[in-house]
Amino acid sequence: MRLQARPASCSFQKFPAISATPRSFLAAILSFTCVLSLSLDLPASAANPAAAKDKKPKADPSLKGLPITELSADEAILHALNRLAYGPRPGDVERLRQLGLAKWIEQQLNPNSIDDRAVEARLQDYPTLRMSTAKLIDEYPQPKQAEKQAEKQAQARAQQEQRRSEAAAETPQQNAANAKQEMNDAPAPMKQEQPEGNPVTKGAGKRDVLGGGDPNNVSRAIADDSKRPQRVVAELSMTKVTRAIYSDRQLQQVMDDFWFNHFNVFAGKGEDRYYLTAYERDVIQPHALGKFKDLVTSTAKSPAMLFYLDNFLSADPRAAQRQAAERAARQQWRRGRLGMPRPPANPQQAKKNERGLNENYGRELMELHTLGVDGGYTQKDVTEVARCFTGWTIDKPRQYADFKFDDRLHDPDPKIVLGKKIHAGGMKDGEQVIDLLVHHPSTAKFVSTKLARRFVSDNPPPVLVNRMAQTFQSSDGDIKAVLHTMIWSPEFWSRESYRAKIKTPFELVVSAVRALGTDVDTPMPLVQWVGRIGEPLYQCQPPTGYSDKAEAWVNTGALLNRLNYSLALAGNKMRGARTDVASLLGVGASAEPKAALDLAVQVFLGGQAGPTTVETLEKQLDNPQVLQAKLDDSRKQVDLGVVAGLVLGAPEFQRR
Repeated sequence: MRLQARPASCSFQKFPAISATPRSFLAAILSFTCVLSLSLDLPASAANPAAAKDKKPKADPSLKGLPITELSADEAILHALNRLAYGPRPGDVERLRQLGLAKWIEQQLNPNSIDDRAVEARLQDYPTLRMSTAKLIDEYPQPKQAEKQAEKQAQARAQQEQRRSEAAAETPQQNAANAKQEMNDAPAPMKQEQPEGNPVTKGAGKRDVLGGGDPNNVSRAIADDSKRPQRVVAELSMTKVTRAIYSDRQLQQVMDDFWFNHFNVFAGKGEDRYYLTAYERDVIQPHALGKFKDLVTSTAKSPAMLFYLDNFLSADPRAAQRQAAERAARQQWRRGRLGMPRPPANPQQAKKNERGLNENYGRELMELHTLGVDGGYTQKDVTEVARCFTGWTIDKPRQYADFKFDDRLHDPDPKIVLGKKIHAGGMKDGEQVIDLLVHHPSTAKFVSTKLARRFVSDNPPPVLVNRMAQTFQSSDGDIKAVLHTMIWSPEFWSRESYRAKIKTPFELVVSAVRALGTDVDTPMPLVQWVGRIGEPLYQCQPPTGYSDKAEAWVNTGALLNRLNYSLALAGNKMRGARTDVASLLGVGASAEPKAALDLAVQVFLGGQAGPTTVETLEKQLDNPQVLQAKLDDSRKQVDLGVVAGLVLGAPEFQRR
């Protein structure tokens, strides 16, 4: 019997389970589901009597300089690796013990001090990472677009010559139409499909090649030699997985993921598939540990964000009329000199040329990027902020897509935002709004809360959030300083925070690879597993980004897929990934099932597993899929891949 996962709220469809899974594993998995679902509010270590809070461990030299009083040295190191990195690799705990945990953390807070050339060498196979947006558009055109491209260019040249020849006879109405054309030289907002399912992931579409399906099958659209636009996002996704697994700049990767979710952009919206490469490379990554104001400003000017939230279309509704009037005045002056009569006005054409204000970015800038939904702003503030950002647009969106401020589209009148007058003029109106928002106390609290939720717990202690918010304000939004305050706070190292977070699908997939020391040659199956479990990369349609709370990821279908993934990875049933469990557990471990299980729990769970988990796992040790005999050898051997897969599917490993 195969495990058949009931479609979870984060999934698009029913996915085939791993066929090698035995019938009796179903009971084990359902037991795990019950344990995990019933203990969401309790740290996994609460089931371990040895980890009692009132039993303070002795001071360990490897923890020197950190406010750790409730965790042992091994627990603290595991905690740091699970929160500030994507989990431990074989040997990491001992390496950090020798180095000193505080020194490792300081290195992570200063990623440029870490040599990361090894992971960069792995990324040489992905040429799109180094391409400009213009080159991506040119080399990875839409289907049928390539055939039409030459014809369109020829038509454009012919039309341009025709316009020049007719310029002398141009009417004011034609001038207004030309003004409108200049303003609208951009792709219209893409109308998205709305398939049923989780609102966070809907819109990715049934044809999305990164959203699930059989992870061992690769669509032609994302194959290595593909020149279709899907390959651009596929390389981004493989890069994200590769860096999370192999980069020594682990905190940098965690923060890149955090900020991309915070400033989310959906790859499935039109040209954004071409803009995301530069967005993550040039906007998110360089500012992930810098000043928050720089990060907000860079995202505001990014073509990816401008297109995603339609601000590139936003204009003062009077802009077209102003431009048409100016052109008409010039033409009238020319006609007067030549003695030509003035043509009649066309009110219908003028109405057609009107272009409106778009409030999408103004709303999300305050609600999701800075102040938070309870930040004290009103709908009037949303409109005023949108007015401030009129003229922030994209130059040639289908050619090279650079940021452009078009003063002709900007609303020149004064605005009032949060009670403050904004009238710096031109692009400075938007910059003044950003400065106002990033220095607002609500922003300090909102950003600090999100960081604490990501690194500490789903409901972080208010005293910790307040401390981080104070640092945010006193340091002028220095992200690194805020993280330092958080990490050097006792709440970060408390017993309540230990294993209190549920791993997202991306975190689970990457942490399992790291725990097993798996050698990955082809990361695409891992990318597809992330989507299959419920978090297709770059496919979150709403601007909220993916949730960082347990409730979004804990359901029966998703948990069954998690176990199926662990069994496939540990059992070497995944294309392009090679795992040697025997080298981790020892060659002799295959002789005795109980010894193999104990070793796996020690290696992958730090020796900490709840009694229900241990009992459930031990019941599987006599299963034919766990204990096998070869045709030429009657002695039964333990399948270490199955044992490791079951342990990695346990509730304790789903936590970080």
